Amino acid sequence: MQYLTLNNGVTMPALGFGVFQTPPDVTEQAVATALRTGYRLIDTAAAYANEREVGNAIRNSGLPREEVFIETKVWISDYGYEQTLHAFDKSAGKLGVEQIDLLLLHQALPDRFDLTQDAYRALGKLLADGRVRAIGVSNFMPEHLDQLLKHTGVVPAVNQIEVHPYFTQPAVQAADADRGIVTQAWSPIGGITSYRGTGTSTFEDPAITAIAADHGRTPAQVMIRWHLQQGRSAIPKSVRPQRVAENFDVFDFQLTPAELEVLDHLDTGTRRGPEPADITLETFGRDIPEA
Repeated sequence: MQYLTLNNGVTMPALGFGVFQTPPDVTEQAVATALRTGYRLIDTAAAYANEREVGNAIRNSGLPREEVFIETKVWISDYGYEQTLHAFDKSAGKLGVEQIDLLLLHQALPDRFDLTQDAYRALGKLLADGRVRAIGVSNFMPEHLDQLLKHTGVVPAVNQIEVHPYFTQPAVQAADADRGIVTQAWSPIGGITSYRGTGTSTFEDPAITAIAADHGRTPAQVMIRWHLQQGRSAIPKSVRPQRVAENFDVFDFQLTPAELEVLDHLDTGTRRGPEPADITLETFGRDIPEA
């Protein structure tokens, strides 16, 4: 495993296991498989509705709590200072833990950034109280980071954004790097290119498949290796044990500088996930159940 040191000194596994869109009834088994495979970072979110199953899998794994890095996110419906403090209680209760390793704000909520700022201040309180070990954001653009840092005192440790070879978000990555923020890639192998949009998916891209063939690897392994060598965190997801294991088997080969450059230049500039500017309470708000 490779590790990244966050800007507050906390170390985090660079490669994690995600459960976005994983149904609750299969989440526990998928996470159990990931932990047996060797993953030690599990990424979930209140809005995924599977935190309880993630917690069950971790608790039943037999692993010491300190060996598993738990990451979750507060949904926009729970933004605001007191609301976000309570959102921590809901997530911690479902996960069955007293401390969360990394807690993120899931979206910037641009049209109610006052609520976003209050939510982030609550994360700062949770950090100061030792209830979380690190705090961060997700899907924040450079202007959102500027606004956040103008009004609050703690630089996010992580910004989790859509990054894969077809959408690299160089401006956001640069903004993160300038502030000492780790970029964490969701949809890191471009699975979203297979079911959103038209044309070639990353798994079928001729340049990626050629590099994979040269190394005797799969396109997914090449893309994960690309993230790790570029200093990013990546959180691939799968419910198939073979793919879970395949995505973890990336620590015994290296891409060349030329191969990394090829992957860097496949960017199409096309976002597959929601536009951060379009996230509003009216269109994306949903109640997050109590623990």
